[in-house]
Amino acid sequence: MLYNIPVSAASLPPSVRGTDLPPGTRAGLNDWKKSAYGGPCPPTGTHRYVHKLYALDVDLPNVGHPTKAELEKAMQGHVLAQGQLIGTYHKR
Repeated sequence: MLYNIPVSAASLPPSVRGTDLPPGTRAGLNDWKKSAYGGPCPPTGTHRYVHKLYALDVDLPNVGHPTKAELEKAMQGHVLAQGQLIGTYHKR
């Protein structure tokens, strides 16, 4: 989970690491309570993964490594637009 990605960032490289993030970008905590991407890893079967992107009217203050709920609370009243990508992953 990333926040404060600069407007000038047109993309992020695949498997981006914290050291490769655009200046000013901050990382929050994912479902595994880590700030790094872990990739899809369902136990078995098909699972959905939802990736959300928000355009805000401000840079958020440094709230450390927030959870999803903490970041959503900090964004309240500042969302100009949003989009999402839902992907599926199947593991046998």
